[in-house]
Amino acid sequence: MQLLLPHLAEVLVEKVRVESRKVLITARTRDGTTVPCPDCGVPALRVHSRYQRHLADAALGDRTVVIDLYVRRMFCDTTHCARRTFAEQVAELTVRYGRRTPGLAEIVQTIALALAGRAGARLAAVLRIPISRTTLLNAVMATPDPVPAETRVLGVDDFATRRGRRYGTVLVDLDTHRVLDLLPGREKAPLIAWLAGHPGIEVICRDRAGAYAEAASAGAPQAQQVADAWHLWDNLTHAVERTAIAHRCCLTPPPPEHPEPTPATAPDPALNPDTGTEKWLVTRTRERHRAVRDLLAQGWTISAIGRELGLTRHTTRRYARCENPEALADRAIRTTRLDAYRPYLISRWNQGCTNASTLFRGIQAQGYPGRTPQAVRRFLRPLRDTAKKAPSPPPKPQDLTRWITRHPGHLQAEEDRLLDDVLARCPELAVLRNHVHAFARMMCDRTGTDLPSWISAVRADDLPHLHAFADGLQRDQDAVTAGLTLLWSSGPVEGHVNRIKMLKRQMYGRAALPLLRKRVLLA
Repeated sequence: MQLLLPHLAEVLVEKVRVESRKVLITARTRDGTTVPCPDCGVPALRVHSRYQRHLADAALGDRTVVIDLYVRRMFCDTTHCARRTFAEQVAELTVRYGRRTPGLAEIVQTIALALAGRAGARLAAVLRIPISRTTLLNAVMATPDPVPAETRVLGVDDFATRRGRRYGTVLVDLDTHRVLDLLPGREKAPLIAWLAGHPGIEVICRDRAGAYAEAASAGAPQAQQVADAWHLWDNLTHAVERTAIAHRCCLTPPPPEHPEPTPATAPDPALNPDTGTEKWLVTRTRERHRAVRDLLAQGWTISAIGRELGLTRHTTRRYARCENPEALADRAIRTTRLDAYRPYLISRWNQGCTNASTLFRGIQAQGYPGRTPQAVRRFLRPLRDTAKKAPSPPPKPQDLTRWITRHPGHLQAEEDRLLDDVLARCPELAVLRNHVHAFARMMCDRTGTDLPSWISAVRADDLPHLHAFADGLQRDQDAVTAGLTLLWSSGPVEGHVNRIKMLKRQMYGRAALPLLRKRVLLA
């Protein structure tokens, strides 16, 4: 009994019945104990009646646990108390109107917050908790919101409940990284109302959206607004990409005035025409010659060397007598009837004749005994593959944007070379890179006070898309300067936006904002 109902001295267990799928416990509260009135708090002694409560508890193994508990209804004899009778409650076992014990109710609430409806119901069935998905969702909605603490630094960002159609606003305490609330829409009116109820906010981190800037100015005029550095860099990246698109003609190098074709040479018969590596027969001949000569230097006989390497005595003797391995390698190369006509084929190829049938008829007239042009086609295949190798395509505007906005030390050697080639052809893009690097240094060094001079330097050059970015910075100059100077950012807010996406997709996008809000605040 102690294991089933721990720490319940006021409960007397009368009977325990174990069935195939259920453990049924019959218990009652002890007589003679006083129970305080829930309204006035005066202990009550008179018993009005008893009634039975049917409570579900956490499963015991693979069996569900049900408690039939008989409790008393008491009289409240206090004259000034409006309550005449009340039912007693047992700590850690009953709550008013509850049909589950507090322990089971906590398990149900945890499952519902972690998995919501259908997935939670499947897990509850495994844990021998008979409950429906609707009941789990009701348990989430019935859970009270956490009591928010005083907020000093607030992070604001939007999230999509249905991308392109419905949005919401998430508010995060950047001191504790806890979500404070989810607001419907991303307009300024709900945010202004929320800020009016929280007058202690000192700093508001936000993106570059105008609605949030206006809401922060109207709802919390005392707070300092901070434009998030990541959003600033993202806006700058888009301006760089638009500039690269406008100068896409500079990405392609000019063609040479008088291109000279590279003359073809005869393929090396010792090399594989497909891979360019040495043929395996040549490699094997070199290795065998080396092994025979090494064993011969150690004093081995011809017969012993042949047995060791799996060679005949004649072959072993031939390797042993040959001082030059290249002569053996040349003999290992297969010769064909076409070898005598290779210089003619290479000469005609360099003159522009690339048709295999025409070349075949030319060598046939010189005495070539072959009847089909297949050997000529095989000979020309590596030459065609070399001729088909086109120059690498020019970089795309997106590639150029990535190279300009990346740290110079993180570029690969080929990327650095291509970037230098493009910048050498286009002075405007070279100036653009200088401005981007200056802005990056301003972000990394937290020198937001240099922003006015950077804007002036940008306006002195002919970069219209960067001018538009600079104009936006000047309209929001105080918040941008704070974002480039202070350490606050919207990083924790972006993390919670990702978590909101996960919870939304876990519910297949069907849940409305109230349920999503509960799970975000309580999970």
